[in-house]
Amino acid sequence: MAPRAPLSFAVLGPVRAWRGRSEIDLGTRQQRLILALLLARAGGAVSVAEFVDLLWESDPPPSAVNVVHRHVGMLRRRFEPGLPTRAAGSVLVRDGAEYRLRIDEEALDLLRFRRLVARAAGTSGEPAVALYREALALWRDRCASGLHGGRAHPEFVAVDGERFAAVRAAADAALQAGAVRVVLPAIRLAAEYEPLDEALQARLVLALAADGRRAEALAAYADIEHRLADELGIQPGAELRAARDSLLDHDAPADGARSPRGPARAALDVSRAQPPAQLPPDHPYFTGRGDVIAAAQELVTRDDRPTALVIDGMPGVGKTTLAVHLAHLLAARYPDGQLHADLRGFDPGGSVMTPAEALRGFLWSLGVAPAAIPAELHAQAGLFRSILAERRMLVLLDNCRDWDQIRHLLPGTGGSLVIATSRRRITGTTGPGGAHPLHLDVLTDGEARELLTRRLGEAAAADPAAVDEIIARCGRLPLALALVATRSVGRPGLTLPAVAGELAAADGRLTGFGDAYADLEAIFSWSYRALTPEAARLFRLLPLHPDREFATEAAAALAGVPLRTARGLLTELGAQLLVQPGDGRWRMHDLLHAYAVDLGEEHDAAADRDAAVERVYDYYERSAHAAHLPLLPQVPLPEPEPSAYGVAGRDFTGRADAMAWFAAEQRVLTDIVARAGERGRNRTAWQIALAMQNFFQDTAQFRQWATTVGAGLAAAGDDVTARALLHRSLAGACYFLADLDTGLSHLQQARALFARLGRRTEQGHVENNIAEIRLDQRRYHEAIRHAEAARALFRAEGNVRGATNALLAIARAQGWLGRHAAALGMFVAARRQFEALGDLHGVGTTQAWLAHTYSMIDDLPHAMATWQQAIATFRDARAPHHTAEVLVSVGDFHSANGDPVLARRAWSEALAELDGTDSPMARRIRDRLLWHR
Repeated sequence: MAPRAPLSFAVLGPVRAWRGRSEIDLGTRQQRLILALLLARAGGAVSVAEFVDLLWESDPPPSAVNVVHRHVGMLRRRFEPGLPTRAAGSVLVRDGAEYRLRIDEEALDLLRFRRLVARAAGTSGEPAVALYREALALWRDRCASGLHGGRAHPEFVAVDGERFAAVRAAADAALQAGAVRVVLPAIRLAAEYEPLDEALQARLVLALAADGRRAEALAAYADIEHRLADELGIQPGAELRAARDSLLDHDAPADGARSPRGPARAALDVSRAQPPAQLPPDHPYFTGRGDVIAAAQELVTRDDRPTALVIDGMPGVGKTTLAVHLAHLLAARYPDGQLHADLRGFDPGGSVMTPAEALRGFLWSLGVAPAAIPAELHAQAGLFRSILAERRMLVLLDNCRDWDQIRHLLPGTGGSLVIATSRRRITGTTGPGGAHPLHLDVLTDGEARELLTRRLGEAAAADPAAVDEIIARCGRLPLALALVATRSVGRPGLTLPAVAGELAAADGRLTGFGDAYADLEAIFSWSYRALTPEAARLFRLLPLHPDREFATEAAAALAGVPLRTARGLLTELGAQLLVQPGDGRWRMHDLLHAYAVDLGEEHDAAADRDAAVERVYDYYERSAHAAHLPLLPQVPLPEPEPSAYGVAGRDFTGRADAMAWFAAEQRVLTDIVARAGERGRNRTAWQIALAMQNFFQDTAQFRQWATTVGAGLAAAGDDVTARALLHRSLAGACYFLADLDTGLSHLQQARALFARLGRRTEQGHVENNIAEIRLDQRRYHEAIRHAEAARALFRAEGNVRGATNALLAIARAQGWLGRHAAALGMFVAARRQFEALGDLHGVGTTQAWLAHTYSMIDDLPHAMATWQQAIATFRDARAPHHTAEVLVSVGDFHSANGDPVLARRAWSEALAELDGTDSPMARRIRDRLLWHR
């Protein structure tokens, strides 16, 4: 008889066992727990009493000891097939009331880990680092992961402690040897597992700095500082503070750093190759402001120069024009680039840009990968300041509301400068290193005259009296003067005395801003009266749109006119400078918006204004419904009720078009979801919230998904159908946020509501969703039970696609339980069904799992061929995220089988698939590539 293949075991992650290259089915959770404790003892004895305590934390049944013996007997026969019942065996042996595994050092990953760590501790330099790296590479998760129902057993915790001790030792050795890059992925992973371990976090900070990632190191420190305060109510200890302090010496790189600008970084790419240049163009007719410009230039050349110049003044006084002009004058002093953001501080619709939103945009512009941007504001600000600390950059912040909005956007140290504008005087830190105010008043008479002369040429020089009258009536306000000049140039037959006469006779409005505002109203009314009645009506209705920026289709809905007519009307408004085009959308200036509000309230009946809002809500509800269909939702939403005004939504050419529309209109749609209930349009709120689900999922906006659908749920009231659909959607958001318990709660509520409604298809989807969560929790038998329930429901309703998805979940669970033959048969059947349905996503997913199962039974030719089929299928479906997932699996397989060249090739292809996306998978792939250099 041929000798049996040797046994090998793994406990540094999920508990596994192999005979040769074939994995052994380890049976039930209790059997795997028994084996896990035996492996954690690494050949040491475990008493029956300890097994009883492990399996039943309290109140073991009277038969507990017999159950332990029965489980041990079943394990013995798995290790030694054919072993007679009650035979002792030679692998899992009994010694009185104790059991032990006979296992040699090479057969258990824990023993190999300990041997490598001991060897590393006995040497130094790069050889030690290489040994630590080899040891830490044996870990795949926490010790005996997937088996802990509640708290982990102390034995498993102790083994995990060995890992973290090894990480700390590896970090110290790598910092001393100047080779932190070799073990940085292991340090980062350990720090994620133990977020409150200050010793680990300190080493992560030092390692990031040593690898030339000082900005990321500072962000990591800010994150742990906040977490310690928030969760434990304490400040960082001496070791962590010392790590932070070592970063603040800009001239001295952290120990072990070979080059602060070393090889390409895993999470940040903040190189200076392409500095951002985001300044808007300078105004061609900029005039005056010499005293303010001179003061600003003097301030930025002082030794105690401020970090920010904050320009304030009344609306229309030219704050933005001056800020842009000043930024262009100073740009040469800041060679590392310019950033710009309109913070929308005084948007009456409430769509003020948050500091976090601005910081995300700036960090993206500075080359920070989306996956590396921290979630919390303080950490984002810390990362932004850390990057600017090494640069000289100019940041232009327009339309700021108050100090709280901009304080997180100011540089901390270094030579960067912020120029900000606001309608109100911003109070905050002033003086050296702070924000210095620059108050902007109306133009002087000479500056106003120069402005008109530059714009009007000889006409202004020929009639100085009319020019003086115009300046007086405009209150020397730059915006008003610009509007007059534009109007005069556009009407060659209109003389300046006639212009001055109309201004003098105008009955001004906009009194909320005082006398100057009243004068400005005359200027606006003058431009307004030049409009056709149709364009004037649209101008009055535009403030009813939920956002200051809007698309032509939305304007058509507001006015109740065809799209072509709306396009012409907006062009007419743009010619009068009453709206501004940009990026396929239109925007109104704040003052013009306020003026249009006054006009609408004065000239349009309340019923007409309400009808306009109803039309625009109809447009967005129907467009959102049309946009969600190309995203292939599992349960398409019902058609919206017919619009009482005959409004139709826009059409979409396909998935890309729909995704782009959701991205452009996200702010408007979420605002409608939040406010529609106030107008009695609860159905609109929850319909739009559900329509955005696939968009939020595909763009990884899981928190926004939860917030929006939560608002939809609040608006749903007693609508049982809506509440059921919304609970199921919220469960999906919770799943991606790793809040599985809350997700299950939502699914249970959805299941009860669907059962009450008799909606069997939706019940099937809920059961399948529960199965997915149970698969994630490695509770495979429960997953099978829920997936089988889903399949029965789908079959009863004739829903082939749903039944096939359920079969796919069952097959996955069978594969993880070691029932590979059954799993393969199910995968093949599921693939045929998906092919018949024309569901490329289903085909590709099934092929990927089929390949995974082939790899588990060492059928390598079939595994590789099927993985290639899955890659081709997902590429045909234009699903780069799923294509990358399959390529990562292929790379992991090659890596596990000792072929690093093929592994890196597959991972590199996966990273290329994700180019230009925000997928967090990209960071994990980069870590693999760094780890296997």
